[in-house]
Amino acid sequence: MLDIRTFGPQGGNVLYKALAHPLAAEALVRMEAEFAGRTLAVYDPDDAARTLAALYPGLKPACVYVHDTERVGQPDGFGGTLRALVDLPATEADAILALSFEDAKMRTRLKGLQNGRDLYTLAPARLPDEMLVAGRPYLDKLNFATNFAFFRETEQFSCRIVTANYWSSYAAENLRYWMRLYDGVGKVLAQWEQPVTEAGAGITIDSADIRRRFDLPEFTGQLFIHVLGARGHDVVKYALDSWGKNGDPSLSVTHDANAWPSVRYATLPAPEPDETLIVWVQNSHATTIPAGGITFNWMGEDTSHALDRAVGPFETVAVDVGALFPGLHWPAQLELRSGRHLVRPRYEITQRGRTRIAHLNVERDDLRPEPAIRQFAPSLGRGFLLPFPILDPKQFETFLQPNPMSEALQSLPVRLDLFDETGGKVGSHFLGNLPRNHDTAVALHTLMDRPGHADLVYDFRDGGEADGWLHALMRYRNRESDHAAETSFGAHIFNTLMTWRSEPQSYSGPPPGLTTRLFLKLGQKAGQETLRSFCCLIHPASVDGTDISETVLLLHGANGALIAQTTIRIAPNGSFMVRPHELFEGSHLDRAGEGGYVLIRDLTCRLFGYHGLENGRGAFSLDHMFGF
Repeated sequence: MLDIRTFGPQGGNVLYKALAHPLAAEALVRMEAEFAGRTLAVYDPDDAARTLAALYPGLKPACVYVHDTERVGQPDGFGGTLRALVDLPATEADAILALSFEDAKMRTRLKGLQNGRDLYTLAPARLPDEMLVAGRPYLDKLNFATNFAFFRETEQFSCRIVTANYWSSYAAENLRYWMRLYDGVGKVLAQWEQPVTEAGAGITIDSADIRRRFDLPEFTGQLFIHVLGARGHDVVKYALDSWGKNGDPSLSVTHDANAWPSVRYATLPAPEPDETLIVWVQNSHATTIPAGGITFNWMGEDTSHALDRAVGPFETVAVDVGALFPGLHWPAQLELRSGRHLVRPRYEITQRGRTRIAHLNVERDDLRPEPAIRQFAPSLGRGFLLPFPILDPKQFETFLQPNPMSEALQSLPVRLDLFDETGGKVGSHFLGNLPRNHDTAVALHTLMDRPGHADLVYDFRDGGEADGWLHALMRYRNRESDHAAETSFGAHIFNTLMTWRSEPQSYSGPPPGLTTRLFLKLGQKAGQETLRSFCCLIHPASVDGTDISETVLLLHGANGALIAQTTIRIAPNGSFMVRPHELFEGSHLDRAGEGGYVLIRDLTCRLFGYHGLENGRGAFSLDHMFGF
């Protein structure tokens, strides 16, 4: 397992991103070669030594010095103890490495302590000034608005990243997307910048366009994205559409990767008997993952099956997980133990000639069951709920599987509350106090005779525990075409005036988050097909008595210009199927063009939604939406 610190007291650890950035990695790998055969005394002002040595083993220190008197004498993580900085002149090491990107500051601070030894800093790994936000400290999170994307262009599949310049709503100007494309073996295929100069502009990154632009062979790899000039927050959000070509009828969608590596990932379904389940293991770092460093296990069981080969820097490996577990089938669920080597991975399921893509979710190692959730105040109502659509049962099957999403959680006491599109409650279904290794999947199309939605909520009638990180996998299948899609998400508290910790969540500020800003891409061309977009909007309500929504749909062109708008209203606990081609004039949609989108805004409540594409002949994609 990589001994890296991805989170700190203030949230995401920016220092980790600064050390792991591909440009920084090139410099730090060169430093590893430069220091080969020499011993290093490390001055560690920001508790970075273990993260640095995990990512770049050639920079492992012989001894570590700190200036914090309360830390002196504590374990240094390398078999020794932390030493006082004032004792640095007596070090036995060959050279001194100060773990700071501020070269001049370190040379001034340590000039009387070198005792003839060479002093090095992390300055060679510092990003160029033109990639930084002017006037901010180097380790400001806005300097490292980064993420990875699964990216593929082959004879069988194409893909497209779709998002918008939401940074402009935080006063960002002259935005640039800096991108580096790695092929399957981790080789750099291309590197480029894409300027985004117009406020609110649509952003598309098309795999076929990139292949033509750089005259590339086909590839299946990963795209590193760095948004330069970000404002507001450092989260790079996007939808990733994938579709088949040359007779392959596949159509699917997933979304951004979550930029922080985790120890474990879940919401990984075992395959059905006629399915092939592939997990794309994509190394997020410049250090090799050793053979056995990635393992899979049946959820709730410790017996694991290891990936028995090494994975090189930024390499992509397709792992046939079903072959590791012969005889284990859906609705069993699996767990990936990645040792912090990967950001959130993708998996693909191929069944009866179609391939669908989805993502695993972070399984938290810092959460414990929280007794307070069992005794929420009435002002929080039903508390945490996970809303998801029930597509028209006459046309679709809808399945749900609750998933344990923290290492400590051993039970899932849950219930389904069912609602029609008007918000009327149709019924409830108690699933029980499910054990961690359960293999329950509920067929919602047998519980409802009309479209609507369901909320997965905690229910402690038979005991159990809760951690506030309630997740589930939702699977949909068109009864006529046999096309399937799946997604997964977690629960939140919705539309309460009273708060509990960070809930109801806000997009960028403190709770309660009581407004909506959701992104819905428009339809697009995929080969010879024209695909239309849709989304199922849900008005989740943890408490009774809230008001009907006042939801404005704003149609934007690819250049960000507002073209048209319309208003819809959704009752609490109700839902609405939004199809832009049914709500906007054709001429307006033509003006918006590819790269255009609908911004869903509501200042009265927080809505949630699931979006996708459909071809009118039974093929569709579905994933939860993102907001900003």
